[in-house]
Amino acid sequence: MSASTCFDALRSALRADLDFHGTNGSYGPHAWHPFPAKFPPQLPRFLIEQLSEPGDVVLDPMLGSGTTLIEAVRLGRRAIGCDIDPLAQMIARAKLTPIDPSVALQAGLSVLSGAQSDFWQDGHRLQQDFQLRFDGKTADFIDYWFLPQHQIELFSLLQRIEALPQDNIRDFLNVVFSSTIIAKSGGVSLARDLAHTRPHRDMKKQPSSAFVEFAKRLERNRAAIGNGMPLEAEESSYPSANGAMDSSDGQCLAEVRAASAAETGLPPDSIDLIVTSPPYANNAIDYMRAHKFSLVWFGWKIDELSRIRAQYLGHDALSTERHENLPDQCQETIVTLAERDARKAQTLRRYFGEMATVISEMKRVLKRGGAAVIVVATSNLRGIDVQTHKALASIGESAGFDLAGIGVRRLDRDRRMMPARWGNQQSSQIEARMHDEYIIGLVKS
Repeated sequence: MSASTCFDALRSALRADLDFHGTNGSYGPHAWHPFPAKFPPQLPRFLIEQLSEPGDVVLDPMLGSGTTLIEAVRLGRRAIGCDIDPLAQMIARAKLTPIDPSVALQAGLSVLSGAQSDFWQDGHRLQQDFQLRFDGKTADFIDYWFLPQHQIELFSLLQRIEALPQDNIRDFLNVVFSSTIIAKSGGVSLARDLAHTRPHRDMKKQPSSAFVEFAKRLERNRAAIGNGMPLEAEESSYPSANGAMDSSDGQCLAEVRAASAAETGLPPDSIDLIVTSPPYANNAIDYMRAHKFSLVWFGWKIDELSRIRAQYLGHDALSTERHENLPDQCQETIVTLAERDARKAQTLRRYFGEMATVISEMKRVLKRGGAAVIVVATSNLRGIDVQTHKALASIGESAGFDLAGIGVRRLDRDRRMMPARWGNQQSSQIEARMHDEYIIGLVKS
């Protein structure tokens, strides 16, 4: 596609109705695991249809739960996703790896039966193994958030899952396991609002048995396998070593990379289309605060996860880098914010600076005539709308992209997984920025 053709197609797409209200985004593997601030799958699907052709390579350098990748594969494109979050990688790989629903169900029921037997008949051995599994700080975290009985129930399930020989079945059941912990409601921990990344402990909460929750989520996720996925992909593909999906001729249809959006490791001029959604400025949604509840069970230590969290784009830790070469749109907002809160201005500078690096990387890997579409909401910091969409658009132009436009999407707040308040309650900062979402369209000429 030529740059002018792509520019016109993108401008037209941005003028379309992008709200997708009344549509169901919880089909197929999209419903397997809670993930806050996901865009509806209809949005990347529409953009992929309008801006690429079958066989093209679609990239999401901040893949989240893999929504863009799943829709790209469904449409016959090759898909690549990058993320440094271990849980995001695990969820996306599982969603993109085809499995037989009956085999998955049988394996899950076998795991459940074996775990229950271990719990009742081999509890002493489980307790000993459990004590050896975690370092001190991680064990303290688990003790704080999980009741003793649920700790051993979860551990018995985990041991059975880890013993499975098939990578794809194990990945699927790991997602089932994680979804018993990170849940929209309930869950097996003492945390409330965990799926919204705002956990707080409630000692009055009575968590369900991990065995009961695992059985529920196993059936729900099993029922969704293949629902909405193309039959040709399911019938002609097989799991690859990295948990991605391959076609019968050996061509990789999907790849999940443990890489940052700023350093994807991809060759230059290798991507036809980018569709992505970066995190909010100032770490408004703190994914690791929730994700560590699952990741500690998979062998990650609290200290390791804290180091990963500090590398997140939009993290609120201060940076020693100055990020001086930002467009006027960004600089003016930072100066205005600094008059009210110097620290928040510094973290916003870090966010804009890191996004400038990411957008430059997008331009490097994108083919000429390709589009980069960035879906973002603005942020309200100390009463100032930082207009993230305009800032990122100006960064894109400074990087050499042509700006095709900025579309607006009104959020369906009944479906979006956000901790918004209703009625006459005082609005939170996060609610203040959740009414609209912006779609920035950039073209590499």
